Amino acid sequence: MPVRAFVFPGQGSQAVGMGQELARAFAPAREVFEEVDEALASRLSRLIWEGPIETLTLTENAQPALLAVSIAVIRTLAREGGLDLARHAKFVAGHSLGEYCALAAAGTFGLADAARLLRLRGQAMQKAVPAGEGGMAALLGAELDLARAIAAAAAEGQVCSAANDNGGGQVVLSGHAEAIGRAIALAPARGVKRAMKLPVSAPFHCALMQPAAEVMQDALAAVAMAPPAVPVLANVSAEPESDPIAIRGLLVEQVTALVRWRESVLAMRRDGVDTLVECGAGKVLSGLARRIDPELAALSVGSPAELEAFARTL
Repeated sequence: MPVRAFVFPGQGSQAVGMGQELARAFAPAREVFEEVDEALASRLSRLIWEGPIETLTLTENAQPALLAVSIAVIRTLAREGGLDLARHAKFVAGHSLGEYCALAAAGTFGLADAARLLRLRGQAMQKAVPAGEGGMAALLGAELDLARAIAAAAAEGQVCSAANDNGGGQVVLSGHAEAIGRAIALAPARGVKRAMKLPVSAPFHCALMQPAAEVMQDALAAVAMAPPAVPVLANVSAEPESDPIAIRGLLVEQVTALVRWRESVLAMRRDGVDTLVECGAGKVLSGLARRIDPELAALSVGSPAELEAFARTL
């Protein structure tokens, strides 16, 4: 029997039309989109399926939209394929907003609460820094220590820090726009293969997001949370967590902290996981997994055909 972890993608995986085939094919998927629409009092599903991409990509839309697609996969697998995370998974984990998807899949949050939290998280992140003042850059061919050294050299009194340690030689920096520009200029001389500015609307996962962390602290304090059916590998600690009080604190810290994705995948591997199942839009995490550990089996479940094929393995 494979030892599986179920993982959930973050922002950047969104695409117009995602999840539409699932909703057409399976009633549980349709019900998820309807529930998210109702929770947000908006027709988010229409935006997901019809676009425009510019509006879907807005942080306050992309975050609950990606949640809807991921939970549509999980609910359909549960109802149509007999998935039981407590039996079929050792861990769940998600990249940034994907951590909320992982927790919703594992029963820590109700879907409606998770959708409202992610809409608020997206709005708070967008408001935390005036447009144009922050930025992010991807360093390709850099490990975390090198990326941190470049960030420190580029800061010059401003915020510039590692935001995502994605693995496979990919680290993302976040901070003030000027400092990010200096980091991009410094990178080639420090041995980085490629440094590129990312088309994001805010500098996520750095100290500039502290106002958003305070918003989420209040919001999370007001939401009921249950222990997850299986431990979640937290972005902040790269350790398995099951205590709702600890998880609540880590989700607040996550807004400003490094996403330790490479370490999370390696920790799951050390604990016996041999198969990563990416649930939702795109194939980003399964691609990263193969670069972090080529011996780790990784697959994506997002379309009806992929779902049916995976359900046969349960």
